[in-house]
Amino acid sequence: MSSPGASMFTNFTKLCKGLALVLVVGHALVHFVPATVTYLALIPARSNQMRNCINNLGCGTIPFGWNLITSGYFELSVYGVVFSTVSLLFMGKFLEPVWGSKEFLKFIFVVNFLTYLCVFVTAIALYYITRLEIYLYMPFAGFHGVLAGLLVGIKQIIPDQEVLLVKIKAKWLPSIMLVLSVASSFFTLNSAAYLPTLIFGTYMGWLYLRYLQRRPETKLRGDPSDDFAFSTFFPEFLRPVIEPIASIFHRMLCGRSNATSEDHGYTTSGAPLPGSDSAEASRRRERGARALEERLATERLVPPKNKDELQSDALDSV
Repeated sequence: MSSPGASMFTNFTKLCKGLALVLVVGHALVHFVPATVTYLALIPARSNQMRNCINNLGCGTIPFGWNLITSGYFELSVYGVVFSTVSLLFMGKFLEPVWGSKEFLKFIFVVNFLTYLCVFVTAIALYYITRLEIYLYMPFAGFHGVLAGLLVGIKQIIPDQEVLLVKIKAKWLPSIMLVLSVASSFFTLNSAAYLPTLIFGTYMGWLYLRYLQRRPETKLRGDPSDDFAFSTFFPEFLRPVIEPIASIFHRMLCGRSNATSEDHGYTTSGAPLPGSDSAEASRRRERGARALEERLATERLVPPKNKDELQSDALDSV
C-alpha cells in the first residue's frame, strides 16, 4: 500500500516527462562534452571577429541563430537541471490539462524564443552602454525563463488560490519571484546570466497569455480582463502610476483587435456578453479551480477503516 502523499509524485503528463528528459539529456551533453556549450548556448559574440561584426554591423549570434531556441532547453548546472525538471513536472501537471498539450507546447516554444531574443538584444545594448565584453561572451542558457512564464499561467488561472505551505495567493507568485531575484542579484556576481531571462520570461509569458493565446470557445485571442492587466503584478499603491504607462502599450498591441471585437459584437458598453472579458476570465478561473480540485481528489488517499481492510490491502499489494 502506498504511503500518504506518494501519488503527489506520480501522474505527470507524457509531454512534461518528455521535456524533462530533454533537459536532463541537454545537461548531460554539455557536462560530458563542454565544447557543445558554444553551439547550444546563446553567446552574443564568440570571437574577436564576431565582436568586430557587432561593433560594425550590429550582428552577433546570427550565424548561430538556432541558439535562440536551443539555449532554453538545457541547464549549465546540476542544481539548475534538478530545479527546472521538478518545477516543469509539477506546473505542467496542472497547466497542461487546462490548456491542452498542443497549446502548452506552443506556449513553451514561443515564450522561450521571445525571451532569449530579448536577452540577446539586452546583452548587445549593455555592451554598447558599458563597453564590458563580459556581456558578449557570457553564455545564456536555462529553462528558468519558461518557468517564469508558467508562473504567470498559474496566476491567470487560479489567482486567488493559496499555495500550499507558504499560504500565498497564486497571483503574487510571479511578482515575489522577481522581487527575490532582483534582491539576490545585489549579492551574486553572475546575476546577468539569469536575471534578464527571468524578467523577460515573466513578461513574455504574460504577453502571450494576454494577447496571443487562442481561446477555442470564443475564437478570440488573449485574456483582456482587468484581473490580468499588467498592473496586477504590482501592489495596489503602485497601480495608479503603472496603469497609465501600461495603457500606452496596451493600445499599441491590441487597440485594433479590441475595435474588431466590438465591431463583431463580442462586447458591449454594458454587461459583458458570454465571450467577453470578465465572463471569459471567470470561466477560465473556474476551469482552473475545477482542474485543481479534480487533481487533488485523485491524489487524496482514503485511509482504511479497520484492521481487516489493512490486512486485505497488504495481501493485495503482495
